[in-house]
Amino acid sequence: MNTAIEHVRIHAYGDRSELKTELVALPPPGPGQVRIRHAAIGVNFVDVYHRTGLYPLPVLPATLGAEGAGIIEAVGPGVTDLVEGQRVAYAGAPVGSYATARNLPAERAIPLPDAVSFEAAAGAMLRGITAHMLFSYVRPLRPGDSVLVHAAAGGLGLVLVQWAKALGARVIGTVGSVPKAELALAHGLNEAVLYREQDFVAAARAFGGGEGVHFAIDGIGGATLRQTLEAVRPYGMAASIGQVAGEIDAINPADIGPYRSIAFSRPGVFRFMSDIGRYREGAQATLQRLEQGMRVQIGQELPLAQAAEAHRLIESGQTTGSVLLRP
Repeated sequence: MNTAIEHVRIHAYGDRSELKTELVALPPPGPGQVRIRHAAIGVNFVDVYHRTGLYPLPVLPATLGAEGAGIIEAVGPGVTDLVEGQRVAYAGAPVGSYATARNLPAERAIPLPDAVSFEAAAGAMLRGITAHMLFSYVRPLRPGDSVLVHAAAGGLGLVLVQWAKALGARVIGTVGSVPKAELALAHGLNEAVLYREQDFVAAARAFGGGEGVHFAIDGIGGATLRQTLEAVRPYGMAASIGQVAGEIDAINPADIGPYRSIAFSRPGVFRFMSDIGRYREGAQATLQRLEQGMRVQIGQELPLAQAAEAHRLIESGQTTGSVLLRP
């Protein structure tokens, strides 16, 4: 029997006004699926990209959301390794977490250890898999490496800072205010740069011993990305993982070598997670970090029906840590 479930959906790409709260019929889980009753839903900037159509979705109307945690309330035919009542979390495709409940392929539901809360899982799963991708696949970190992280007090920034520090790296990060600097430093950041007042390129070069950092992670895009390239030492790497500030211009090979001699990567975490083995590896690495003490800063919690306000907050840059929706 179908059940009417509250969803936040879009029928067309556009601004926050496209987010509509609707009741949608949810059928019983099909073969290889489980039904999850959400306890916490993560809000990420990729949700904004999906809403605007920058990253088009397979079909409209669509329920947004790429991260959630909750309890399995039903299992479909053929599912043998998950049971009703089990605590789980997930991230990535298929999107659809902006709902009180949903059906999900069972292989993408990751059992939660007792020590990991729904809130921590929903605030860290996608970000943790991103960190695992960056530091294990894109540019494996070595103890003593120097790393530049933009928006170091944001949800992803705080995870990246703690993850890199756990691997023995030194981390410099940009922030927009003194309170954000204090928050990032409290999470292990070695040096904070107030980017509105200070030259982060000069600071990063000095932090890296005069030559620049080994690895720079840029989710800002726009003009910031070209500056980020200048902060990387020869034979280091810059990774572009977002474009909060606007479109990313084409990178001219002359901007990165041979004189500069740096590597450039544009990795996508959704592509990384499309391989189920990598996805589950990254998810387990995230849970292990959480069990070992990685902290998840929850900046705001809003009711599901206020998803548009959650988007406004993250688009305005007013948030610190992770933003959650509550069903």
